[in-house]
Amino acid sequence: MEDTHFFTAAKSERDLRHPEKAKNTPSVALLKPDWIRAKAPVSKEFQSTRELIRAHKLNTVCEEAACPNIGECWSQKHATVMILGSVCTRACAFCNIATGLPDKLDPHEPDNLANAAEKLGLKHMVITSVDRDDLDDGGADHFVQCIAKLRKKTPNTTIEILTPDFLRKEGALEKVARARPDVFNHNVETVPRLYPTIRPGARYFHSMNLLSKVKEIDPSIFTKSGLMVGLGETKEEVLQVMDDMRSADVDFITIGQYLQPTPKHAPIQRYVTPDEFKMYEQVARGKGFLMVSATPMTRSSYHAGDDFEKLRKARSERLAQKA
Repeated sequence: MEDTHFFTAAKSERDLRHPEKAKNTPSVALLKPDWIRAKAPVSKEFQSTRELIRAHKLNTVCEEAACPNIGECWSQKHATVMILGSVCTRACAFCNIATGLPDKLDPHEPDNLANAAEKLGLKHMVITSVDRDDLDDGGADHFVQCIAKLRKKTPNTTIEILTPDFLRKEGALEKVARARPDVFNHNVETVPRLYPTIRPGARYFHSMNLLSKVKEIDPSIFTKSGLMVGLGETKEEVLQVMDDMRSADVDFITIGQYLQPTPKHAPIQRYVTPDEFKMYEQVARGKGFLMVSATPMTRSSYHAGDDFEKLRKARSERLAQKA
C-alpha cells in the first residue's frame, strides 16, 4: 500500500512539473542496453556536496534534469549550478526541468554561488540556467554578476557557462560574452529537422549564429556545443551539424545518448551503440574540433574540469604547429 501511494505521489509531481505534457500518450520504454550504466549516489562525498548545495540555496541541473552521472560527479565535488530559478519558460520535449511560471530572481544567488565554489575548492565551475523569456535580457545580467562574483571570490577558478539562446533578447549575448567566461557553451541539442517537435521554442540557425558571434566578440573564449542522439536523427544529419559547428568555429563538441525522463517526454527511437559513438568521435576530430566527447553517458558538463585542461593543451599544441 505504501509503495502504491509513493508511486501516485511521484507521478503527480512529474505531471505538475510538465503541465504541457500531461495530455501526451505515454510511450513504451525501450529495454536499456548493457552499456547504459550509472553509479548510484551513495558516497559520503556525494552527501557532503548535496548538503553544501542545500546550505547555499542553489539549484543544480544535475538534479533538475535528472542527470545519470550525478552520483559520480557529486562524489568528486563537481556540480553544475543552475541559476535564474528552477522553472523554465520553454517546454522542450526532451527536458526534465520544470516548466511554468518562473521564479523571482534571487539577488543573493551570485554571492551564494561564489561562496559555494570557494568551500568546494573548485578549480573549474560550470554555470547553466533555465530559459527566462520573461526577462528583458533573458537573464544575461545575472550571468554577468555570477561571473564577476566568482572572479572576485575565487580568482583561480576557471568558469564555464552553458547558456540559453537569448532568442529575441537584443544585446544579451554580447553582454555575457564580454564578461569573458573561459568556456561559452550553448547546446544545439538535436538536428535541425527535429527542432519543431524536440525543441519547438528555439531556432537552430539562431543557436549556430550565437556560437559564431561569441568568437567574433572574443576569439580567446573557448566555445562548446552538444547534441543528443537516439531521437530519430540520421548519421548524415549529425555529420552536417558537425560541419555547421566548425563553420561557427566551435572548439568542443559533446555527443551523448538521449535518455527519456518520463513516459510522456519524447520517446527514445533507438540506443546508439558504443561503436557508433566512437565513429562520431573519430569523424569530429578529423573535422578539426579541439576536443570531442562522444559516449553514451556524455553530458555537457561531464568531466568538464578535466576536459578544460585538455582543451587548453590542445589549443597550445595547435598554435605551436602553426608557428
